[in-house]
Amino acid sequence: MRPTGAGTDDFAIARLSAEVVVRVGLLLLLAVWCFSIAEPFLVPIIWGMVIAVAVHRAYERLRRLVGGRAGLAATLVSTVLLLVLIVPLALLSRALVDDVAGLAGLLDRGGLSVPPLPGWVAALPLVGSPIEHFWHQASANLGQALSGIEPQLRSIGVWLLSFVAGAGFGMLSFMAAIVIAGVLLAHSVPSQRLALALAVRLMGPRGADLVLLAENTIRGVARGVLGTALIQSILVGIGFVVAAIPGAAFLTLIAFVLSVVQIGPALVLLGAVAYKFSLGLTLGSVLFLVWCLFTSISDNFLRPILLSRGGDVPVWVILIGTLGGLIAHGLIGLFVGPIVMSLGYRLFQVWIEPEAPLPDAVSAP
Repeated sequence: MRPTGAGTDDFAIARLSAEVVVRVGLLLLLAVWCFSIAEPFLVPIIWGMVIAVAVHRAYERLRRLVGGRAGLAATLVSTVLLLVLIVPLALLSRALVDDVAGLAGLLDRGGLSVPPLPGWVAALPLVGSPIEHFWHQASANLGQALSGIEPQLRSIGVWLLSFVAGAGFGMLSFMAAIVIAGVLLAHSVPSQRLALALAVRLMGPRGADLVLLAENTIRGVARGVLGTALIQSILVGIGFVVAAIPGAAFLTLIAFVLSVVQIGPALVLLGAVAYKFSLGLTLGSVLFLVWCLFTSISDNFLRPILLSRGGDVPVWVILIGTLGGLIAHGLIGLFVGPIVMSLGYRLFQVWIEPEAPLPDAVSAP
């Protein structure tokens, strides 16, 4: 017997609700399933999008030079990026594997210690004796401190070894990201239309301005922050290799991280200069000092050249993105992390102040 009256309405509402729940559940299941399949490629895809946005203007100029052939221009850009980025990063990664593996072995064995003080330092007038006394104290205290935190050192060593193990995957991710960037550049017009349509659909009339804000933020951080840090760390690495500084690749990585978070590589350079002079006062050590001074101030003229609108993101956002990206995604996370965090920060600013004017969205650089 079929229900009638109010019972019929209740039954129809219940059936409609059940159908909605089933449909939404199936859509969520499909979305989760698609995400689980695409998850291994998520970071390269994001990095490929970042690269495409960062080099889009250079691509447009090149496309006009080759007669508007988008495929040829995208192929040329991807080839140049592979040569400029992959070759140095491959060499750095290979050296980094050796350095980090050696450091991880020392931490695992508890063999990290302060090296002996050079004899010529102890012989310096007035300051030699105090330096020697301080050095011996530091050596003894470091050994005692290391023996007390041996389990923590072993954990750090295990993490470093896992980081090394992921270096090869990181290089493959870089290559995949550049290929993805080339594909996006070759289809930049439909990609732009899709981004605008999606933004307007999700965020209304301000969607177009938000797309421009995201573009400026990505370009600003990629060029002004990561570009400056990458060039500066390359200069640091060249100096370390020429000066035969131990652990050059690992120290270069630290210098890159310090440059990204706006601290600068001065701390790493100071230690390297001290080590070089500890071997003797030679022409090589003096030239290395001059190179380090030039490298430490190079960001003062690199950043104004590379910086564009959207790069004025707080340092703490860059720091969280850099360290979090490194921990979560390894080598490629150093590049993806600060850009994603900066973009999220700028969009969050717009979300909490929906009526405020959008920074960098009115006039693109």
